[in-house]
Amino acid sequence: MELDKAKMEFVQTWGALGSSWGIPRSMAQIHALLLSNKNELSTEEIMEAIQLSRGNVNINLRELINWKLVSKQNKLGERKEFFAASHNIWEISKNIMQERKRRELQPVQDLLISLKNESLEGDDEEVLHFKEMVKSLDEFISQMDQLSELMIRLNDNMFFKKVIQMFQNN
Repeated sequence: MELDKAKMEFVQTWGALGSSWGIPRSMAQIHALLLSNKNELSTEEIMEAIQLSRGNVNINLRELINWKLVSKQNKLGERKEFFAASHNIWEISKNIMQERKRRELQPVQDLLISLKNESLEGDDEEVLHFKEMVKSLDEFISQMDQLSELMIRLNDNMFFKKVIQMFQNN
């Protein structure tokens, strides 16, 4: 298989995967394209490679920069801006975990804390059921939050990185 064809299959698959995770398909495709290229790409090169409009590419590049998955690069003598993805898979996963935590887990945690402290009126059994459900969900999300924090800290620990790499190489 030709390299360009393999890259485009990766772009399409990563786009579909991102879409199933709630990430816009075009954002995931741009990320995949940048991941699969050793060198940075211009907006025009991205537009041409995956057939997206300039506006779509620009919006998604800004979002990828916000997620700390892509950085903007300038080349001496070039007026164009270039973009490169981080190729460190641990760093990518850490940034995705932190961003998803900020966007998804934190608002739910805030709501659950608010609901736990709320004085509810209604049928006693229904109120008790609701309070228990909120408490259980809060405990579960807190544990997921702690697990993600542990993963992030392990990722930053050189010893654990070496241990994980050792397991991967076997």
